[in-house]
Amino acid sequence: MSRGDILIGIDIGSSVIRTIISQKQEEDIKPLILGVGTAFSTGINNGVIVDIEETINAITKSKEAAERTAGIPIEHAYVSINGNHISSQFSKGVVAVSRADGEVSEEDVNRVITASQAISMPNNKDIITVIPCGYTIDGQEQIKDPIGMNGVRLEINALIVEGMAPYMKNLYKCVQRCGIDIDDLVFAPLAASKAVLSKRQMELGVVEIDIGKASTGVSIFEDGGIIHSAVVPIGAGHITNDIAIGLRTSIDVAEKIKLEYGTTLVKETNKKDRIDLSKISKDEEGIFTRKYIAEIIEARMEEIFTMVDKELKKIDRSGMLPAGAVITGGGAKITGAITTAKEVLRLPAQIGFPMELNGIVDRVDDPSFVTSVGLIMWEPEDVSRHSSGKWLPDFNNIMQKTRKIFKTFLP
Repeated sequence: MSRGDILIGIDIGSSVIRTIISQKQEEDIKPLILGVGTAFSTGINNGVIVDIEETINAITKSKEAAERTAGIPIEHAYVSINGNHISSQFSKGVVAVSRADGEVSEEDVNRVITASQAISMPNNKDIITVIPCGYTIDGQEQIKDPIGMNGVRLEINALIVEGMAPYMKNLYKCVQRCGIDIDDLVFAPLAASKAVLSKRQMELGVVEIDIGKASTGVSIFEDGGIIHSAVVPIGAGHITNDIAIGLRTSIDVAEKIKLEYGTTLVKETNKKDRIDLSKISKDEEGIFTRKYIAEIIEARMEEIFTMVDKELKKIDRSGMLPAGAVITGGGAKITGAITTAKEVLRLPAQIGFPMELNGIVDRVDDPSFVTSVGLIMWEPEDVSRHSSGKWLPDFNNIMQKTRKIFKTFLP
């Protein structure tokens, strides 16, 4: 199989590195999952690499596990980037149509995307990616693809996703030292959206909420395109920490309690149900009611969804998205998460699972795998190597690629 037949995604999470090897199938739009690898990591905190060697070791383990399953070496991959250091802002760009006959060309689109990057930004931050959200030609708005249309003045409304350049450079260094070329760095919430949202949902209006360990990614779509994206600095790991503090137990025991007994449904929890810590770990002692644990979890989950609702309020979409909320990530698996989301957001809600897959689907049919699945679905028609920022050693004109990459977000 040629390089172009193989699509690889590596999700760099704060606690787990997930790698997927897939094959592009000409006769079917569904990717064929060939190999899956996971590895736990302690080298990343809040999306930021704090231990390069540990991170390299975790990426290598995940890579090798996927290679053994698929029987294919990994030489290149789409890699996720996430963390509290990432932010987004809207920007406009304006250019004159260059051709004498007034027909908008690919070059005009590239120039207007470049013009939209003329924004004020701290010296230590850089653009991760530029997402075209709509074009305007001579006052005619809401144009999705202007190429071939006629006019004099071309404008763009673009979402600029930016992050800390040193953090991105460290991530690139770790992946490169594992012998992997980066096809592109992809903002994790956008990759997750690619895996679980349908075109209809994005047309009607939907918020994708990816609850990771250290943070929660938020992507809001309407009329087929993205209208807002953000990272909330609270994740499922904070729930574990709350349990550890409330029960005065270790983080490992708290994580087991969260996964095995955790729920946000306080009203439905029997007061008589008790958990004996000594049965979970011989080094622990104490007996607590499940209701008390549910109260701890409910409080933090409500806080997460309240912060998501604040992002919706920023763009006047609080309680106003017909397709509701799609919740992914490890935090989505906590019992009662959907009920709490419905109550806080005042929207319909559901758990998001990866869609449109073939092969060893059972290995990735989980809300925590949506980002890695979204990476292999990111740009199926072209996997030639390119970069997403000037901080990469061999950056070669991102704007020639940007339009094609994000065309899938437009109807």
